[in-house]
Amino acid sequence: MVVVSNRGPLSGSGGLVGALAPAIASLDAIWVAAAISDADREADDPNLRLLTIDPTAYRAYYDVVSNATLWYLHHGLFDAVRRPLFDRRWREAWDRYREVNQQFAEAVCDVAPDGAFVLVHDYHLSLLGPYLAKHRPDVRTVHFHHTPFADGREVRTLPEDVAGELLSGLAAFGACGFHVPRWVEAFSDACEAVLGSVPRTFASPAVPSLDAVRAVASSDSAERAATHLRERAGDRVLIVRNDRMELSKNVLRGFQAYDELLATRPEWRERVVFVAYVYPSRQTLPDYLAYRAECEQLAARVNERWGTEAWTPILLSTEDDLTGAMAALRLADVLLVNPVRDGLNFVAKEGVSVNERDCVLVLSREAGAWDELGQWALEVNPFDVGGTADALHRALSMDGDERRERASGLRRAATARTAHDWFGDQAAAAG
Repeated sequence: MVVVSNRGPLSGSGGLVGALAPAIASLDAIWVAAAISDADREADDPNLRLLTIDPTAYRAYYDVVSNATLWYLHHGLFDAVRRPLFDRRWREAWDRYREVNQQFAEAVCDVAPDGAFVLVHDYHLSLLGPYLAKHRPDVRTVHFHHTPFADGREVRTLPEDVAGELLSGLAAFGACGFHVPRWVEAFSDACEAVLGSVPRTFASPAVPSLDAVRAVASSDSAERAATHLRERAGDRVLIVRNDRMELSKNVLRGFQAYDELLATRPEWRERVVFVAYVYPSRQTLPDYLAYRAECEQLAARVNERWGTEAWTPILLSTEDDLTGAMAALRLADVLLVNPVRDGLNFVAKEGVSVNERDCVLVLSREAGAWDELGQWALEVNPFDVGGTADALHRALSMDGDERRERASGLRRAATARTAHDWFGDQAAAAG
């Protein structure tokens, strides 16, 4: 087996590597990825093939096309009045995206044994399919998206030739997988609109490495962080979120909803603390730097508006502090997960799995995790700030019996599948 992703097991973090690593740990797999960190470049592992990519080409492939175009497209983040802008410079970046994808494809052809199963992950690497089909017809290929996918109307935002190349690249794989059926449907709609046909697809929700998450949550450092949080918050109830400082995660509207809760439900003033662990993401992109500043400024305004000498309404951390975040998830009374659009969302599964207080999950219907957890969560429209404030009030006011019933259902749903189930679905799709 050959696994292909932009980041590998050494420099990678987050959902993709966290899900893949335990799924293939016991298998004789070769992992092909970009050499990003010093640890990557110094690695000496026969099961790793780490590619040295020209820095200028990598920035165009990663920052301009993958993150500032495809990520925005699939998450519905474009400000259509101003963006996207497909000019000469963007076309040059698309050429680099194609070249980097070919570099990955050539590496796969070089390392893949006869008849290998080649599993390519995520939107960065959408164009490998045709090259592999031409040069290594003996291998079985699957592409798996960890993001949502743009539907037929949205994908036409791209120039016609680019949309065709993108979708033809994916259609050349043996099968294309997504976390939930709605992203399969959107991809199929896009393919029908642009290509006139739909390739083989499947849906299979990934599973976080809950053993690893629980180990961090129960560590001595997490216990110290939990003690510190209790000291800061006192006996107040806790609303918690844990996200990247990512536009699609909708951090800003979460703070706005909390502000509205305090404005319209004065009984919660000085009785609740919003604990937000929101760590940096894509700090090379101006939009992300501006968004972080806006979130920090809003949190400060809420604290200034409502805070007292004894009460800080929002405790905001923008450091990459995994143990602190796990401690907060353990102590949460309410867990807010309100993305604008999300391929799955591991935090929803991780949070309810480590929580010790029968927390209520307030969950965006636009998260892929809604399909598995929605029966036991409180639904929110991620754009409806007033509705989110109402959901927070309902969660905070919920009686113990209902909390226990919902929390029990959430834990069962979050742990119903294993990493091997997810990997098995991908292997089956390869035929």
